[in-house]
Amino acid sequence: MDWRQVRVAAVQHQADDIEALLWSEGALSVTLTPRDAPELLEPGPGETPLWQTLTVTALFGDDVDTDAVAGHLGARGLLCSADDLEDRVWEREWLRYFRPMRFGRKLWVSPTGFEVPDPGATVVWLDPGLAFGTGTHPTTALCLDWLDANLESGACVIDYGCGSGVLGVAAALLGAERVVCIDNDPQALDATYANAARNGIEVERGLPDQQLPEADVVLANILAGPLIELRPKLCGAVRAGGSVVLSGIKSDQGPVLRDAYASDLDALEATEREGWLRLTGRRRA
Repeated sequence: MDWRQVRVAAVQHQADDIEALLWSEGALSVTLTPRDAPELLEPGPGETPLWQTLTVTALFGDDVDTDAVAGHLGARGLLCSADDLEDRVWEREWLRYFRPMRFGRKLWVSPTGFEVPDPGATVVWLDPGLAFGTGTHPTTALCLDWLDANLESGACVIDYGCGSGVLGVAAALLGAERVVCIDNDPQALDATYANAARNGIEVERGLPDQQLPEADVVLANILAGPLIELRPKLCGAVRAGGSVVLSGIKSDQGPVLRDAYASDLDALEATEREGWLRLTGRRRA
């Protein structure tokens, strides 16, 4: 099935009204994206902020006259356009950008069907589906580099905000004895299960309300706001002397994160890549 879409240029105060109009015209989905603004928008708890200027995009079935929909919106003085959107196997689109990648000395992440040019490599065979995490983003790459260089065999590892499960699966393949993957998105937990099975290993999966074991390593690749909010939980889940590895942090957010975790962690160290940070430390005894 092919799709049709209508795009509407908007400013912040128009967004709700435009969204309501598009739903009334039979939209199947409505998406808000920024225009001339950073794509990363990190709200505080309970906040739903919007960019000052944005594009509202509505998706319709191919039986809807989207030119007529655009005409109705244009009559209200709104700048909009209508076009067709060819159907694709959306959950496979990531393959256009994803190829085997090495992290550190021996760890590789690869989609199935590719050859890794290192016979001694530890390979994570991955299909992220609709979940975040392939290693192409600097935040994931920073965590994978750390695992390759620092993970000890037999460790208990928590991957908090696991997405595709790439970090947890990598930890298991590198010798972790127990891996617990946590996410608030059931699709992420499904992707984690599938990727673990694809690699012939087992990991535990659960929602954030699950009781966490005492771990040797806690990994959390999310965003700065949630990392600050979750500090007691993340630090409380790691043993004395164990490692906390945080990512999803923009470079200018580093000092705030360091201050937030300084009371719980020793030997705090920041590593930067392409404007993103990994912050690591050891749980104070």
